Amino acid sequence: MRAQLKLALLILPLAFFAIACPAKKPKYPTCDSDKDCKPGEMCRDKRCVKCAADADCPEGQQCVQGACEPKEGWCSADGDCPQGQVCKDHKCEDCTADNECGEGGRCIEGKCLRKGQCRTDDDCPEDEDCLKGVCTKAQATQASDNMPKCSLQSIYFDFDQAGIMADAKPMLQANLECLSSTPRNVGVIGHTDPRGTDEYNIALSDQRARAVKEYLSRLGVSPERMRVVPKGEAEASGNEEASWAKDRRVEFTWE
Repeated sequence: MRAQLKLALLILPLAFFAIACPAKKPKYPTCDSDKDCKPGEMCRDKRCVKCAADADCPEGQQCVQGACEPKEGWCSADGDCPQGQVCKDHKCEDCTADNECGEGGRCIEGKCLRKGQCRTDDDCPEDEDCLKGVCTKAQATQASDNMPKCSLQSIYFDFDQAGIMADAKPMLQANLECLSSTPRNVGVIGHTDPRGTDEYNIALSDQRARAVKEYLSRLGVSPERMRVVPKGEAEASGNEEASWAKDRRVEFTWE
């Protein structure tokens, strides 16, 4: 009886300690449940991942070691393809007709030249020159410092992501038309929401800006015209999800 009492006295403090001190939350990316992971992630085999199967990924992507990656050769728009190619039935192919290159575009030797774009002066009307990949009239060259009449739309991103979302691609197509109407250079400014370290957010904003630059380059905009500027969380103003979503963007400034 006395031995049982001693055992009880030993167990009681341990039980109280266990109740008073709940289990420590696992350190990311390890996890016990989905609640331990970032938004858009799930807990599988004690580790936070973006996916467990292909069905967890957006259309055109597959699950590779817990991350969603593009399927090789799959596309949803021309900007997903190598420069000059077009997206046909979710496959990147050479163009075969002018109407595959958008309104006013031309198919030249299997590659698209969009409206207003050029490779040499020969691609432009007689009264225009090819300047920075854009057919430009002489008087427009002299007034190249004037503000273009069109505007460029900002592109938004998912949390902790730098991939171009499907609903952003039509905006980039519209930005292409604007950029193809002027030889003026542009700054591609990357931003993040305030969550994360300064170093991480600078790197993420750089990835976002470079993804937009690469996408527009594949549509025919000269890379030399676009200057990447990563700002991280420097201009973030959100304090909850709805406003954080507006912080996660790439915007443009004329230079």
